[in-house]
Amino acid sequence: MAKYIVILGSIMSGLGKGIVTSSLLKILKERGLKVLPLKFDGYLNVDCGTMNPYRHGEVFVLKDGTEVDMDFGHYERFLGKDLTGESSLTGGKIFKQIIEKERRGDYLGEDVQFIPHVTNLIKDHVKRYAKGQDIVIIEVGGTVGDIENAYFIEAMRQLSLEEKVLFIQLTYLPEINNELKTKPTQHANKLIQSYGIKPSILLLRANRKPSKEHLQKIALYTNTNKLFYDPTLETIYELPLVLEDQNIYYAIADELGIKAKKEPDWKKWKKLVNNLKRAKRSVNIAIVGKYVENKDAYASVKEALVHAGAHLNTKVNISFEDSSKLGNLSQYDGLIIAGGFGKRGIEGKIKAIKYARENNIPLLGICLGMQLMVVEWARNVLGWKKAHSTEFNPKTPYPVVDILPEQKSIIEKGATMRLGEYPMEIKPGTLLSRIYRKKVAKERHRHRYEINPKYIKDLEKSGLIFSAFYKHVPEAIEYPNQLGIGLQSHPELTSKFEKPSPVFLWLVKQSMKSSKK
Repeated sequence: MAKYIVILGSIMSGLGKGIVTSSLLKILKERGLKVLPLKFDGYLNVDCGTMNPYRHGEVFVLKDGTEVDMDFGHYERFLGKDLTGESSLTGGKIFKQIIEKERRGDYLGEDVQFIPHVTNLIKDHVKRYAKGQDIVIIEVGGTVGDIENAYFIEAMRQLSLEEKVLFIQLTYLPEINNELKTKPTQHANKLIQSYGIKPSILLLRANRKPSKEHLQKIALYTNTNKLFYDPTLETIYELPLVLEDQNIYYAIADELGIKAKKEPDWKKWKKLVNNLKRAKRSVNIAIVGKYVENKDAYASVKEALVHAGAHLNTKVNISFEDSSKLGNLSQYDGLIIAGGFGKRGIEGKIKAIKYARENNIPLLGICLGMQLMVVEWARNVLGWKKAHSTEFNPKTPYPVVDILPEQKSIIEKGATMRLGEYPMEIKPGTLLSRIYRKKVAKERHRHRYEINPKYIKDLEKSGLIFSAFYKHVPEAIEYPNQLGIGLQSHPELTSKFEKPSPVFLWLVKQSMKSSKK
């Protein structure tokens, strides 16, 4: 029977509950335990698909097409495992189910209330999801005291009366006048105890190590002596090692009564972390996009570059270029044209593509980035100066990018794009075939538009290579000089720390060659 770890926040957001959850997943997996994450989010959206990346960061797409928040990217990257939509439970999902059940008559004769109907629905989902697992780690989004997550916390209190549940609270120790302050931790812990929950382990987020006196004071006021330091680190991938060195596994095992199934082997992970911290070389790569004010909008792209750099013992210096006001691109050894939506910044992306193509700068176009590579090629190689995507110019005489046929009749925005994993058949002899080393590769998608099949022959005659398809949908293009690749998919979403994306490995390798010139 599965056991549970519930990760709770404290007085403020942004402390890194997602990274803590991911690190604990990795630590437990190293012991041979079957573990999965589950995240609760209080917002009333059914999923993250319609959320603004400026405010919420990137929308991460799971293998089955579920649109979730960026924490799921961390879970998959640390765990090395693909998740499903069952790992995400939002307020919107819950209330949608509650209303549907009420309308069907499932609650006939009852007043539908938070307790027991909402809390029971949450507990039932948790127990179904946990079948076949040793441990499920549940991250409760938001901070303690939020209205939005109160019913989730209540459901977990009730679950702890029925199952073996360990509560871990992540708290913050701010530093003022060169002194760490423990009051925020004391008050946050007091607040969660007022919910009927007593965390058995506290993780103390701080910029320097708490003293023995700090720990004694916190233990006195929180009634727990299982205290662990969560420091600010050079790389997030070091946190599992830091927590491992503090023997957090044994504290968890003691609370849950679990036993390891094998000895942990951290050799590969340690080597990769060491490569990140002491890389022998460096390379400069820019991500060109429209949401650069919030770097989290491109979290998976950034992490995919980090993964590739770790495996190549190379530090990837990542810059963000606003496509609305491009800077000096000559300082970069490689460029990524990121995905996105909306007209703003489109011409800047096309300008960056033209610069990379004409100056033999390694280039990776992702989703919209690939589509704009085709637009730029049509304009400047074929001479179709008014070529464009119908997304941005419905009246263009050369609609080289057009809406997918199955999307034309769709009105609703939520979860209606071409979403999730699709296979692409790769043409033999292409650069892409050498990168993936297989005939069929699978990547995740999130788009409504495609390269217009009507213009493929003209584009190919002019030298552009279409190197992969899924049925009628062009999945990949490449330049004849083999320095530019465009993918309709989002390869960054499948990159893992211990198994980087082949396309990102290619880009970093080519950028390393470019930097030597």
